[in-house]
Amino acid sequence: MLFAALAMAVAGGIVYAFTESQNPATLSSAKAAQDNNNTGPVVKTQTGLPLPRFVSLKSERVNVRRGPSNEHGVAWVFTRKSLPVEIIAEFDHWRRIRDSEGAEGWVYHSLLVGRRTVIAAPWSKDKVMRLLADASASGDLVARIGSGALGELKSCDGKWCYTVFGGYEGYVSQETLFGVYPGEIYSK
Repeated sequence: MLFAALAMAVAGGIVYAFTESQNPATLSSAKAAQDNNNTGPVVKTQTGLPLPRFVSLKSERVNVRRGPSNEHGVAWVFTRKSLPVEIIAEFDHWRRIRDSEGAEGWVYHSLLVGRRTVIAAPWSKDKVMRLLADASASGDLVARIGSGALGELKSCDGKWCYTVFGGYEGYVSQETLFGVYPGEIYSK
């Protein structure tokens, strides 16, 4: 499918390419979507995996479609590998995802990977968080992390997550991350 033009938008360090027909201004709050999705029961699907769940993008370039087939138009294109997205529905080999901006669309399953990554506070522009040596607010400072930074998730105890950001390992308050649910216990 050919498009007349693509418009580029940068939000929280993430580059999106939008087709002319989509307005990036309609994207909803990622924090609200993440918090709201943790209130209901976990649903089992045809894959046997729970919904909703977090995964990350496998490729540098991922088309997000308006529906679950190649016949549906491309709504936007991710241009950064390893971004966390939330799978909220499944249909055949297609997964309906929600990104850190709250935008939803369909992605072919082979463009996603189960490796967990996180984005530091994408809903708070210019926020700086502390990466700490211990899972405690009084822990020694390892590094400062800016909002929109992409990191690898190692584990979470429900309040603190052990992460890697830019080669620095340490703990971050779980509530400041997109890519893990509030209160979720996670171990790699």
